Amino acid sequence: MKLLFVGDVFGKPGRRAVVNLLPRLIDRHRADYVVVNVENSAGGFGVTPDILAEFRPLGIHCYTSGNHIWDKKEGVALLDQVPNLLRPANYPRGNAGKGIHVGETAAGIPVAVINLEGRVFMNALESPFEVADRLLKELDPKVKVIFLDFHAEATSEKQALGFFLDGRVSAVVGTHTHVPTADERILPQGTAFQTDAGMTGPYESIIGVRVDKIIKRFLMQTPTSFEVAKHDVRLAGTLIDVDETTGKARSIERVMVRDESV
Repeated sequence: MKLLFVGDVFGKPGRRAVVNLLPRLIDRHRADYVVVNVENSAGGFGVTPDILAEFRPLGIHCYTSGNHIWDKKEGVALLDQVPNLLRPANYPRGNAGKGIHVGETAAGIPVAVINLEGRVFMNALESPFEVADRLLKELDPKVKVIFLDFHAEATSEKQALGFFLDGRVSAVVGTHTHVPTADERILPQGTAFQTDAGMTGPYESIIGVRVDKIIKRFLMQTPTSFEVAKHDVRLAGTLIDVDETTGKARSIERVMVRDESV
């Protein structure tokens, strides 16, 4: 089976790229299961009910997120209302939502999606390594296809988790840095890995934000307002072919498509 993952959707340009490009990508690659990271979809900060309604007709099976999922009050409320909208599983218990979802393809193949957040240069959360261990032990062994979105800053932490879970999950793909990496590969025990899938949004920007705003912040060392950039909009993601009987990955391929409608 083929799983298509779309990296961090950033603001209105990113949402428009998903609406314009995702259906044809699903058809072209015959994707069986689609996962989209939406933590930056509302102007760069969080997600809203209107955004999920906009995406509902597109055939998305599961939504992942990261540290910005908490930025919109209405988005936090969604975590307990929408079963396939995830927040990182290693936030303290008692928070809204959950970090794992088991769905299935049209052909009835069960697919587990796990969402975790890194700790290096980020929040002091529970160990993503220990939480991954626990979630996998609790998972029904009949579920062979397991995809993990690791929302983390440090490339070393992402790669470490990939090797830690090699052979136990189908794929570990990183998000958060908004810069797609060229290291997609199958690890020795059969897990597909990429350090970062990249951003779906405006690439004439600094990780999605207008260039002048960010340069001013670096020059002046004082806070400045962020504004979503508009130009060179692309959809970035990863396509993974998984043997549904073993859960091992057969192949992994970077996806990068420009939204020419802008």
